[in-house]
This record gives sequence, structure tokens and C-alpha cells, in this order.
Amino acid sequence: MRIRTDDEVYRVDAVWLGPPRATMPWRARYVAWGVGVVVFLVVLTVERRIGISLFWSIAWGLVVTVLITRLICSRISHERPLSSVTAMWVRELTAPREATTGAGGAASATRVRVRAERPRHRPRQKPGREQGRQPKRSTSRQHKHSSKRPARNRRGGGVRTPTQARA
Repeated sequence: MRIRTDDEVYRVDAVWLGPPRATMPWRARYVAWGVGVVVFLVVLTVERRIGISLFWSIAWGLVVTVLITRLICSRISHERPLSSVTAMWVRELTAPREATTGAGGAASATRVRVRAERPRHRPRQKPGREQGRQPKRSTSRQHKHSSKRPARNRRGGGVRTPTQARA
């Protein structure tokens, strides 16, 4: 069983070929003529504001108009009319966007410290010694010289004097 679709209706473009017995050498849809007129007026306005002379603005205006009109009309069809493409374009431009600015801003060298003298080469440390630490002393010497306070009594917790130590 074959199902006939209505694609044939949409394959026929509303094309204007020109006046009877004097047709144009190209085919253009009605919508392309409308888009072309609007684009041509915008292009001429921009070219005149730039300061291009009238002859060259018209000549280049036609070329630019044909290119822009072809670009626009390649995006529209019977399934995507000009009004929906224009509405989609406007919504895309005015849609809220996520903030893309990063914290901190651009990198700069303003916080880089510059020294007047060149850095000197440090000799490598021997294995086992950590950088910046003194070698360990024996514990008996450390207690002997570092303790300036009198010794404490283990039982009473008081301070022993030399006379109490003899008794």
C-alpha cells in the first residue's frame, strides 16, 4: 500500500520569473525579492555612511545584496518561513546568558616581585638532612645545658635545695 504525501504541493515554490514574454534569466521566490529589496536598502545606507561614491555603492551594493539574500534564503523554506527564522534569531540574541567572566580578571605581572640581584646557586643538601634544620644533638647534653632551673623532687613536687639533698 502506498501513502501519498502532500510534498508535491510544497516542492513548487512561489516563483516570479518576471513580466510575460520578458522573463528574468534567473528564478527567485517572492520572499527572496522582498528580502533582497530590504537588504539592498540597508547595504546602500551603510555604504553611503562609510563614504563610498554613489556609482560604486550601487555597483557593490548589488553584489553584496545578492550574496546576503542567497545566504538568508538558503536558511528559509516552507517548513521554516522567514518570520519564524527572524523570531528565532531575535530570541537567540536576547536570551539571558550565563555570566562568563572569570574571577580575578586577566593575568598580569603587577604582583611579581623583582629583585635587584640575581639568584645564587645553592649547593645540594646531603641525603638525610632536611633543608633548613640543624643536626640533632644527643639528649643527655641537651638536658644538661638547657636546664637552668633547680631539679624538682619527685615525691613532694617542691624545689630541692643543696641542704635538703644531703639529708
